[in-house]
Amino acid sequence: MKTLIIGHDDVSKLLSMSECIEVMEQTFKTLALGDALQLQRQAIWLPDKKGVLGLMPAYLSSPRAVGSKIVTVFPGNQNTRYESHQGAVLLFDCDNGKLLALIDASSITAIRTAAVSAAATKLLSREDAADLSILGSGTQAMMHLEAMAAVRPIETIRVWSRNADHAKRFTERQSSRQHLRIEPAPSVQEAVVGSHIVCTTTGSTSPILLGKWLEPGMHVNAVGASTPPFRELDSAAVAKSRVFVDRRESAMNEAEDIRAPRREGIIGDDHIRGELGELLLGKIQGRLARGEITLFKSVGLAVEDLAAAIYIYRKAEASKAGTWVEFSAERAS
Repeated sequence: MKTLIIGHDDVSKLLSMSECIEVMEQTFKTLALGDALQLQRQAIWLPDKKGVLGLMPAYLSSPRAVGSKIVTVFPGNQNTRYESHQGAVLLFDCDNGKLLALIDASSITAIRTAAVSAAATKLLSREDAADLSILGSGTQAMMHLEAMAAVRPIETIRVWSRNADHAKRFTERQSSRQHLRIEPAPSVQEAVVGSHIVCTTTGSTSPILLGKWLEPGMHVNAVGASTPPFRELDSAAVAKSRVFVDRRESAMNEAEDIRAPRREGIIGDDHIRGELGELLLGKIQGRLARGEITLFKSVGLAVEDLAAAIYIYRKAEASKAGTWVEFSAERAS
């Protein structure tokens, strides 16, 4: 029996940011309606703590799909030729269990993470938000720049990185690519001041964004820290914000940005106002006032990868992209 192998380059061609935003919006509605099975990720850290192997299984009723992402996360890869997130999304047939496709996970993760932030930004940021700051200069910084520009009239961007050279290279490369005004910022505070939207996309294990720097009307997308010990926001930033998450259970158990202020007694469970799917369905209200500070904290869900995978698979079949390989033998009759 044949399985379709879809690599990085094909994923990028088959799944545009605008398409992915629509796919993610529908996926989160499906999740909020209870028409998906979403387990918490299983993670195994290597003994030297250099990296982690994660297993993320899920099921969707519409479009009907079952599968899992298997991915490694090696934060130290930032200065190498390897992505920090590497792996595959395995897509199976819901009727007979056949392995339909093996799809590059790093490209799916890159696109869908930013697309989910874009969906949240449409609902939570001010409609006239034009000033963007990005903390980080890696793949997610690049994808979030594209995603934010897709949903808001972005005019000015400031980028901060621990490595000033990385920030400078990022701004030079992306300024010509996006045709936007992008400047490197010497500090997080200088990047954030005056921003309407702040995206944190780092692999930090200690807070880099402090609550005292958040200004009325800001919206924050915090995406870089998905498992302990990674953390990007201090407790004051979370306490100061009206908080929404991709999934409450996942945020409570996996997001140190939420877990830390809860342990400290600074916030309670009710500080999380709701999930993205509830916002999309109109079950809860997002931004209540122009001067309110909103925060979307995401850890990344398996249903996102699965939804992207089935979308890519169907487009690949139609366009004859990818490579079919004989993967498993059919049972003899």
